[in-house]
Amino acid sequence: MTSLVFGLVVVLCAGNAVATAITVPLWWALPAGTRAGGFAAGVPLSGWGTALTLGTAQIVIFAALTYWLVPLLARLHARICVALLSPSATERLAQRVETLTETRADAMNAHGAELRRIERDLHDGTQARLVAIAMRLGLARESLSEDPQTVARLLEEAHESTEEAMAELRVVIRTIYPPVLADRGLAGALAALGARSAIDTTLDIGDLGTIPAAVEAVAYFTIAEALTNAAKHSQATRTAVRVARDGDRLSIEVTDDGVGGADETLGTGIAGIRHRVLALDGTVHIHSPSGGPTTITVSLACGS
Repeated sequence: MTSLVFGLVVVLCAGNAVATAITVPLWWALPAGTRAGGFAAGVPLSGWGTALTLGTAQIVIFAALTYWLVPLLARLHARICVALLSPSATERLAQRVETLTETRADAMNAHGAELRRIERDLHDGTQARLVAIAMRLGLARESLSEDPQTVARLLEEAHESTEEAMAELRVVIRTIYPPVLADRGLAGALAALGARSAIDTTLDIGDLGTIPAAVEAVAYFTIAEALTNAAKHSQATRTAVRVARDGDRLSIEVTDDGVGGADETLGTGIAGIRHRVLALDGTVHIHSPSGGPTTITVSLACGS
């Protein structure tokens, strides 16, 4: 309805300007007694002076109205369409709940898979080494008085196995919550991450304040995955990481100068980022046109 009304107004203004421009030079061919239309309605066209004066005035006025009204009506029409077509607050809430339900389910599945992975790593790696250490120490105790050389060898092997078990345990812990986050905070952890990156990485980190541990972990792993993808798949030579906080939102932007064309359906890297972020009610936007650059933008709620 609004399109019809606004369209008629525009056609009336623009049409009068065009019609007047056509009819003014031809006033002499019109039937006798013809009167001017538009703003000069009722005035008879009796000569070139009247036709040119009234015609020029009408063209200027209608052209000015068209120039002023068209943008105004277009903006008003756009606002009305947005108001009518945009989802209501209830619909937006329902969509958000649906998204959170799906991401929470994905997060629970990922959490279960992660727990099983950790259990396997501890069972097959660290636990096996600890059992071997215990056996060597038991043999050393039994041989303590009879074979000192065997005891020395067993103790040396137990010591080496202990160091290997500690190294494996540190690897497992890093996959749960990187110790560097607890020691140096997110800014320090990202600085260490950038220094270890396989390609040149520049960091722009603002004043982040206090951030919940879960958000810090998601931000850290998101940037780590983005840098890994850039180094492995994009043929990039440089990456830029920007992290800033605006109120209760933490924004992350990772850009590389690679070939672009990132496809979320290939591999699990980008999908993993999306699942981590959506599980915390965050947003992920990936812009990766063919030829590059690739930009990953993440927004996370970090209010207390």
